[in-house]
Amino acid sequence: MNSFIGTYECKADAKGRLMIPAALKKQMSSGLNEGFVLKRAVFQPCLELYPMAEWNSLMVKVNKLNRFKKKNNDFIRRFTAGVKVVEVDSAGRLLIPKDLIAFSGISKNVVLASAVNILEIWDKDSYEKAIDDAASDFADLAEEVMGQDEEGNGIS
Repeated sequence: MNSFIGTYECKADAKGRLMIPAALKKQMSSGLNEGFVLKRAVFQPCLELYPMAEWNSLMVKVNKLNRFKKKNNDFIRRFTAGVKVVEVDSAGRLLIPKDLIAFSGISKNVVLASAVNILEIWDKDSYEKAIDDAASDFADLAEEVMGQDEEGNGIS
């Protein structure tokens, strides 16, 4: 799996199950047998869904941290807090555990948003607010992150 494409709206039922939209399920097909890891996002009140291969690749990097440094140990503990292994069931549903629903504020209306190699899972109202809040700063952010400077830093 290289990357996901698109933003999808769906509904969560009373048990916290999401019906994955068909177009997204097709993109997820390579990871359906291996499963996924669901965790709290670091910077936003949403969840991050990692295909198992992506999660394992990330854990290789995390495992290189020296656990005898307190800040590394604290980071690992917080980064992996609430991590769950999840699967898409035969009906195409993903069950979000109750503690992660509480963290993300997910209610009935949900947005699944591609974030390159992972999916973000948002309560729809929170997602729209985050997009609206970032809209005014996006041009400056795009220039800073993606633009080329005199030293050649940035994406080329």
